[in-house]
Amino acid sequence: MILGVAVALLANALYSAGFVLEKRALAALPALDPRRPLHLLRTLASSPAWLLGFTVLGLGFAAQLKVYQLLPIAAAQGVFLSGTVLLIALSAAALGERPGRRELLATGVILLALLAVIGSLGDGEADGNRVGVAAPVLPLLAVCLPCLTLGLLLFLASLRRAGRRHRRRSSGVPYGVALGLLYGVSSLAIKGTSAALTDQPLTTAVPELLRGPHPWLLIATGAAGLALSQTALQRCRASVIVPVTTTVSSIFTVIAGTVVFDEDLPTEPLRLALRLGGTALAILVLLALPRHDRTSPTPTRRGEPHHASTH
Repeated sequence: MILGVAVALLANALYSAGFVLEKRALAALPALDPRRPLHLLRTLASSPAWLLGFTVLGLGFAAQLKVYQLLPIAAAQGVFLSGTVLLIALSAAALGERPGRRELLATGVILLALLAVIGSLGDGEADGNRVGVAAPVLPLLAVCLPCLTLGLLLFLASLRRAGRRHRRRSSGVPYGVALGLLYGVSSLAIKGTSAALTDQPLTTAVPELLRGPHPWLLIATGAAGLALSQTALQRCRASVIVPVTTTVSSIFTVIAGTVVFDEDLPTEPLRLALRLGGTALAILVLLALPRHDRTSPTPTRRGEPHHASTH
């Protein structure tokens, strides 16, 4: 369990650094539009600074694969929440983003949620912390496909609302909720992929993996997440987008993943209370964040995104 927590914290550090590097690079790029995917990809690929951030994120993804082999899905998501704290600190230092009072409150709640979930970890199956290794295809798709569709529709609706003149600037919460659903599905796909690679040689695991839904869900969510997350990061503060995305993704993954992968909750009352309480505190994080940016809106040209202030 200790090794799993350590690798999860490393994944958090890589993810946070990658997002900050990407955000800095996006400030110098033309406005992105996910409805023009080829133009978006060409724009991103033309920036060495953005490619560096993308590479760091890729290393975080590799670490996340290992985490799901070491920790139950609910425990892993609880530890991943700690990355929000580091992201807020890096955003303030490197991007000049100053969190508001409610955002600082959210940071404190995330720390409490992390401590609660880590405290719920036991010594394995005896404490109800069995690591699931497989998920039936039909339940997995029944959970993932509707949530994936909902996330895409919510993001596109938020994109249309942001284009209206004289509208208050969104803090990024709607984008974050949509991305959280998308990355929640991605987390389940990562979990299934890592399980297929456990205790099997690659020559056996890869053909078996390609016959299932996990790599295809991962490719779909990865492609959509790339376009949507970069658009959201360019328009809104990273210190809002990433915490909301992480919180929604974690809640979705804990609830859906525990059921789909048939992982037991802790049986000891105290550890069960810590696990459920940590999840509840994560929900409070989402409720504590402001829905609109603190700056007043300014008129924009048609097709130009509303860039959130970083002051």
